[in-house]
Amino acid sequence: MAGSLQPGQGIGGYTLVAPLHEGGMATLWQVSHPAQQFPLIMKLPHLGYGEGVAKLVGFEVERMLMPTLSGPHVPRYVDTGEDGDQPWLVMEQVAGDTVRTLLDSAPLPIDRVAELGAMAAIALDDLHRQHVVHLDIKPSNLMLHVDPAAGAERIVLIDFGLSHHAQLPDLLSEQFQIPLGTAPYISPEQVLGVRDDPRSDLFALGVTLYHLATGERPFGNPASRRGLRRRLYQDPIPPRALRPDIPRWFQEIVLRCLEVDPDARHPNAAQLAFDLQHPEQVPLSERAERERRDGTVAVAKRWFRSLGVESAPVDGGRGTPAKDAPLVMVALDVKQQDRNLDAALNDLVQRIVQTSPGARLACVTVMRLARIGMDSNLDETGRNRHVKRLVAMRHWARALQLPDHRITFHVLESSDVADALVAFARDNGIDHVLMGARGVTGVRRMLGSVSAQVVADADCTVTVVRAPRRGGGPDESASAVIPSAARDLASNRLEEDPSLRSG
Repeated sequence: MAGSLQPGQGIGGYTLVAPLHEGGMATLWQVSHPAQQFPLIMKLPHLGYGEGVAKLVGFEVERMLMPTLSGPHVPRYVDTGEDGDQPWLVMEQVAGDTVRTLLDSAPLPIDRVAELGAMAAIALDDLHRQHVVHLDIKPSNLMLHVDPAAGAERIVLIDFGLSHHAQLPDLLSEQFQIPLGTAPYISPEQVLGVRDDPRSDLFALGVTLYHLATGERPFGNPASRRGLRRRLYQDPIPPRALRPDIPRWFQEIVLRCLEVDPDARHPNAAQLAFDLQHPEQVPLSERAERERRDGTVAVAKRWFRSLGVESAPVDGGRGTPAKDAPLVMVALDVKQQDRNLDAALNDLVQRIVQTSPGARLACVTVMRLARIGMDSNLDETGRNRHVKRLVAMRHWARALQLPDHRITFHVLESSDVADALVAFARDNGIDHVLMGARGVTGVRRMLGSVSAQVVADADCTVTVVRAPRRGGGPDESASAVIPSAARDLASNRLEEDPSLRSG
């Protein structure tokens, strides 16, 4: 039926307007409906003789998953049904081009590649928090959309036919025992049949970033299962060997994405996005210095190890990695002199990093600027104020004894401290904000406090810590925890805690 469709024809109450794309799995049509005021697209899978069963199962997977998804990084689901024997799916038509169109201009400037990668990682983080692993991330499935209201770019993920939902049946794994994915981008664990690890999407995004930055695919385009298994032991040519002007931090990030062992990659998409947004904070390892592929001996050893590696059992617990590797922001006032408050905040951070071994900290302080006029970056003694704050934060964090890859330091500049903290948390996908509450004063009673404003405006969990009362121990320190409103599937009503009026 899909091949005989004509403009003006009706399907399921929708009117076909114009064909948009004839793909290997389905035909896409622009459609209209009197009850919908935004652009619509209808997907109709090919049902002709000889069509692969995997294509039809993939369409059923997409029909099952799309109604569960929401947010700015997926097309809006509208409707689904059958017209005779022809199934169909209607969703929002996202304006823009796919990242695939940019490959014609590759290699791209590294800053642009990092910007695209960060947007894609943010979109993946949003998807993974909804218990879904995409499993077919590639340039043609990344839509670059410009929000007409805000004028800002974002990545919208499309085509969920190979995806896995942690709480729904995996129709593809039930029916097929072969690797499923797009050959140049498929992860090593997907080659082995593992379909529930969100870090598979990070591997595919790493392939995409490599391709955009160098104009080459790191693993070529293998056409056989044997060719796919090479990525279990064959490392890619380092990007800097193909393009010497690539910064070391970029090679570090991309090669980390392309590690065979998922545990060697970033723990989750949020941490990958954070690195791409803050390249100056990326700790460099030997990956950043590589100039060539590993030698024959190293490859041979990995090849022998891979001979005994077969499919691993599905572990549904991998579907929500953000809980095990949260991004935690510690808001520090380096000018306050209350040592008890510093100790209470440090103690809380210690407990969080001990209970969440994958947690990553972003220590943040705000250098307040005058609303009118120019501020000097030097203090009265001629020392750089920015550097002084970095040194102070590093001194505060020394007791945590965290390795470099788990902690970063950021000095923000703003005339409004609370706004700067909220914006940093929002823009960097922070899961949990920790901050200290300063003593009560008449001014704070009248005007409110920084901590109260952060609690009111942040879309993630906020914990405000107080110093212990005089004569009391650390266990007498008080904290107020405000749960996330934006990221929880269920909406939580936030009530103001009186203790937060004196931040």
